[in-house]
Amino acid sequence: MPYDDSPPSPESASSVSPERRWFARRSGLAVGAAVLAPTALAGWVLVQVTTGAGADDARPPRIVMPAASPTDAVAVSPSSAPAESPAASQSPAKGPLAGKTVVIDPGHNTGNFKHTSEIDKKVDIGTNRKECDTTGTTTNSGYMEAEFTLDVSRRLRTVLEAKGLKVVLTHQADRPFGPCIDERARIGNEAAADAVVSVHADGVSEGNRGYHIILPAKVKGGAADTAKIVGPSRDLGERIASNFARTTGSAPANYLGSGTGLVVRDDLGGLNLSTRPKVFIECGNMRDTKDAALLTSPEWRQKAAQGIADGIVGFLGG
Repeated sequence: MPYDDSPPSPESASSVSPERRWFARRSGLAVGAAVLAPTALAGWVLVQVTTGAGADDARPPRIVMPAASPTDAVAVSPSSAPAESPAASQSPAKGPLAGKTVVIDPGHNTGNFKHTSEIDKKVDIGTNRKECDTTGTTTNSGYMEAEFTLDVSRRLRTVLEAKGLKVVLTHQADRPFGPCIDERARIGNEAAADAVVSVHADGVSEGNRGYHIILPAKVKGGAADTAKIVGPSRDLGERIASNFARTTGSAPANYLGSGTGLVVRDDLGGLNLSTRPKVFIECGNMRDTKDAALLTSPEWRQKAAQGIADGIVGFLGG
């Protein structure tokens, strides 16, 4: 027999059994809740999305996934939501680092060894013409300079991004060879970089140890004109040198730079064609047994990245 769930009229209420009256009240409450639930849920969603209630301002608001109908909406708890990347959870940079860009140039490319004819082609560096790129060196055991420079550059990017800086890498070994030295300079220029650092390791004979920073000389010719960057580049280089030495424990090169760890050169296209403050760092000598032991150590490479980063941040006023 069908059950009549409509409430009894006032005049017949006294004749309805207590059980009938209890079922009627329960049904009325259930209907009211069903009507109000979508409205209440929609209001809660609006508050969460527009205010991020209960969440850190630097993090996304709690997410509510829409379903086929309002009553099917599912709230995603923090434990089931995708993990945030470190960069996504950081607050925007403030102070002197706000809006600053750093370009990191990992020296050479592991693919250069297979494309020697391409990298041997000459490009214009303003004062003369020079090879597009070189293979770079290796340790005696075969660890490539290009592997070292990319690893340190990626570590360096992570440290700098944690400070809120925008970081651009000239490449990530995601191309067959290169880029050429003129393109490397152009990437920094077009990014309007506040600092550019090219990461390298040297390949001289056993017994020659230590790091050195290469600074741009004052040159002018063709597309090369370093007059405006010589001063700030020296400041950048000096800051990196002191921080690198302190963090890694390495000494300045014992084979050039007169113990200062600073060398000025006018023959590097990456420096000659730069319009932004730029230096090269030779982190050590891959052909020296003791230096090679450091360069092949992940722990030491992390220290190297930290030292370079501290010098960059100091240069930028952070």
